[in-house]
Amino acid sequence: MDINLLIDQLIAFAVNEKLLPARDRAWAVNQLLDILHLSDYTPSGFSGKTPPYPCEILKNICDWAAQQGFISPDTVTMRDLFDTKLMGVFARQPSAVTDEFFALYKKSPKAATDKFYHDARALDYIRTERVAKNLAWKARTPYGSLDITINMSKPEKDPKDIAAALTVKASSYPPCLLCKENEGYAGRVNHPARQNLRLVPLDLLKDGKPWYLQYSPYVYYNEHCIFLSDRHEPMKLTRKSFERLLNFVDFLPHYFIGSNADLPIVGGSILTHDHFQGGRYVFAMEKAPVEQTFKLKKFPRVKAGIVKWPMSVIRLNGSKKDLIEAGEYILKKWRTYSDPKADILAKTGDTPHNTVTPIARRRGKAFELDIVLRNNRTTEEFPMGIFHPHAEVHHIKKENIGLIEVMGLAVLPARLAKELKALEAPLIKKDLAAIWKDESLSKHAPWAEELLKKYAFTARNTAEILRTEVGKVFARVLEYAGVYKRTPEGKAAFERFIKKL
Repeated sequence: MDINLLIDQLIAFAVNEKLLPARDRAWAVNQLLDILHLSDYTPSGFSGKTPPYPCEILKNICDWAAQQGFISPDTVTMRDLFDTKLMGVFARQPSAVTDEFFALYKKSPKAATDKFYHDARALDYIRTERVAKNLAWKARTPYGSLDITINMSKPEKDPKDIAAALTVKASSYPPCLLCKENEGYAGRVNHPARQNLRLVPLDLLKDGKPWYLQYSPYVYYNEHCIFLSDRHEPMKLTRKSFERLLNFVDFLPHYFIGSNADLPIVGGSILTHDHFQGGRYVFAMEKAPVEQTFKLKKFPRVKAGIVKWPMSVIRLNGSKKDLIEAGEYILKKWRTYSDPKADILAKTGDTPHNTVTPIARRRGKAFELDIVLRNNRTTEEFPMGIFHPHAEVHHIKKENIGLIEVMGLAVLPARLAKELKALEAPLIKKDLAAIWKDESLSKHAPWAEELLKKYAFTARNTAEILRTEVGKVFARVLEYAGVYKRTPEGKAAFERFIKKL
């Protein structure tokens, strides 16, 4: 393996993707030589075409480095630490990235995010090759076409990495995976390397406390970004949350932004660090129509309605100022609202149960705010949550329903890829007993029994039927997570809360 050729290929890629000025070529070569423990280099004369992403070049360099004993043990985690250090050579200083972002922003907000997103992928911070491994399809449901993904992108922990992590000295730096201190961090076996991560500070409240914009390394949808607090503080929805959400879509009108709820069970993400998630993607919930309008007496200029969606969503349209006020008003009302007939209690003792998942976007010049009502109460019958996926759907989705799922994109566990494939043969043979006997498939047996009553499975149609039916199960998952069911009783209960508003 010609390491000189691999170095030249990586340099050529960086120059072609405008990560590196051609003037800095010799400097970059020397930085790579240092990382690769080389004191000698002979240009290969490479002048070929470079790929759109550096994944294959980095794989070949890591293969070489593993042969030399520089990556040990040779695991995905240790390779990630090594190739991230290589790509960190081409990541410009954070101040330069920020200056460029705001210079491009003067041309257009889209120009600024286009370049920022391009660089995150070119630097392999966004693991494009791994994201491409995710299985994804659309599923038609009464609520529109839901997005279904089986998450195959995050590598499983290698036992060698788990063993190595036991020998690593405990560290509280960076405090968590979302802290701004990750920018440029070399990483360790129990914390990812981030030399290729760059953040853009946005002081949207003009209070001298900027939040930071970055992209997710494992994007679930187009331009999946994270907007995070400069402080390591727990998730907490307040008036300032609505101000930041609506100021964000004012600043970047081609993006949506939303927040996970701030309580366990219904807070589907990292609750220890206040952050939002956004991006440039239209989810099924955004397309869902308002099926019932109502008036908010305190906010006569705001259009309000209930969305036709499996979860309980109030949609507001109006000016930024009015939506900040109305959003805070609804949150405060919901925090203290109880309706025992609908299983909704605001508190158990001093433990709060009510919160919301808010999502902001633009509708032309107007602003739109969706407020999804959440409640995290548990009972003996439903120990994982009354408004959480119930046991009958755990074979497909057992995890918390966070912001991304709320909007209509299922993030399903990797195990399903093998399990759905393994279900095909016994379904075609109508061999339900084989499904019950298989330890990995038995959890799907009641579902399979129902499917066998509905379909005549063949080699040509089985995979497509399973994809369709997984989508229907996900729709049920969202219905379970809705605090007000789409029944006459549920609609009447929703009306009672609307009257309180």
